[in-house]
Amino acid sequence: MKSAPSTVISMRLPAASGKRLKRMANRHGWTPSDASARLVEEGLRRSEFAFIDFRDSSAGRQACLQGSTLAVWEVMLLVHSYQKDVSAVARHLKWPEAKVQAAVNYAGAFPEEINEALAENETTDFTALKNMIPQAVEFVPARTARKRNAQASPR
Repeated sequence: MKSAPSTVISMRLPAASGKRLKRMANRHGWTPSDASARLVEEGLRRSEFAFIDFRDSSAGRQACLQGSTLAVWEVMLLVHSYQKDVSAVARHLKWPEAKVQAAVNYAGAFPEEINEALAENETTDFTALKNMIPQAVEFVPARTARKRNAQASPR
């Protein structure tokens, strides 16, 4: 989430909540003020958009779809691959259309966030992924594997 003009709002937290906030801030390399601002923003977004949650990932905090492992940008990758056919994506994921539409709505409200994640995904090839996750194994669909083998074998 990008910085924008801000306002100062003072609040009191129970001591235990303050300690937890400081631990979270330290874990992410944020100040407690940054962590509290982020949590408030995420809470507001959760209340404004159905099915949206936020999770830590290797790419940082991301908007995700509740009850799934998918980030909003990943759902949008599917939406684009299905020519923006929300019904087709819902069938593919075996989700209600409303859940896919929630991702579309969120992406529409925060296009810079989602487009940045999509662009980052475009620049990550298997070699870069293998460097980050040494146990990664490249998945090659059977059809593609047969095609590669046919092209590689002399006739």
